[in-house]
Amino acid sequence: MEKLLIKSRRKIQAVSEEFHRYLFKQINGNSQLISVLGARGVGKTTLLLQLAKQSGKEVLYVALDDLFFTENSLYSLAENFSQIGGELLLLDEVHKYPNWSRELKLIYDDLPDLKVIFTSSSVLDIYKGESDLSRRALNYHLKELSFREYLEFYHHIKLPPISLDDIIKNHTSLSDDLSKYFKPLKYLNSYYESGAYPYFEDDKYEFYQQLNNTINLILDIDLQSIENIEYSNIAKFKRLLYVLATNVPYTPNISKLADKISINRNSLVQALHLLHKAELLHIIYKQNKSISILTKPDKIWLHNTNLAFAISNELPDIGNLRETFFIQHISVGHKVSLPTKGDFYIDNKYTFEIGGKNKTQHQIRNLDHAFIVKDNIESGSLSTIPLWLFGMLY
Repeated sequence: MEKLLIKSRRKIQAVSEEFHRYLFKQINGNSQLISVLGARGVGKTTLLLQLAKQSGKEVLYVALDDLFFTENSLYSLAENFSQIGGELLLLDEVHKYPNWSRELKLIYDDLPDLKVIFTSSSVLDIYKGESDLSRRALNYHLKELSFREYLEFYHHIKLPPISLDDIIKNHTSLSDDLSKYFKPLKYLNSYYESGAYPYFEDDKYEFYQQLNNTINLILDIDLQSIENIEYSNIAKFKRLLYVLATNVPYTPNISKLADKISINRNSLVQALHLLHKAELLHIIYKQNKSISILTKPDKIWLHNTNLAFAISNELPDIGNLRETFFIQHISVGHKVSLPTKGDFYIDNKYTFEIGGKNKTQHQIRNLDHAFIVKDNIESGSLSTIPLWLFGMLY
């Protein structure tokens, strides 16, 4: 225990507080059990340590792959920490501990004065654990850096998040006002290429190498440890991801794609769902469609624009980058489906058509609550909204 406390204090003292992710102020510190899920590399560990630094509590941070757990249980650690006055236990990458759900349930039930915040891969489904935590845990999800966060983290341009309703109602005044502080189009292409993760250091080759390493860890470690995927299928998942990266946005022909990957139809659909949960893909369905684990996606995109540059050897299509940017941002807090006209249907109300600055109203003419979202414009008018403004959503 003493070694863990020393290690924890060092990590907490060392973490920088110059930049906080969007979730930092949203997390309810009064809840007894909190989960923070997210893909590898988005900053979950840093978030935990920052929460520890500002908690004002007796706190212990521990990674669940620590060698301590080869001979000690998570429950006994929590019990001992509570007995010496511990108030806040921070558990990083809980999916690496075999009995995580059962022991978290016991900690919750037996140690009501101990608050616990745990992180895990976005692949983890806390509702499917050995013990159901759905009525106990307050759940949060940490996504990639938004365009707004990228501007603050990499360029020290600090701006507040803007709601979708505000963008729709006031986009002209908002874009005109924000453009006084910075030139959005100056930064957008850099964000497309290398802005979605907080570890780019001015070398794109090294960044893409690190991003590809992260992808391999998600497939080789996270999917296997959480979903018990056979290793022979992991290679097929990698092949599938590469095929999709060179073809997105992709309207899947499941039979042809299954033949190409050498996998059966049901396994392919399940693979697409898992890659979506791992936040490597966005899979989207037509509006009002009933969805199950074996439902074929209607269209597929990569999860963010950086993945397109890292995975494919080809220069990504600009139309793909625009749509991916829009989906990445609008999907945080909003329901996304495919409309009969236009590109995206949001919250069962708004239709959006995405394009370049020469995009016309043709596809959405006569539709209510319909908007053109244009790239390469700093400000819009009426029902035309600049694409970059959606990067301010979170």
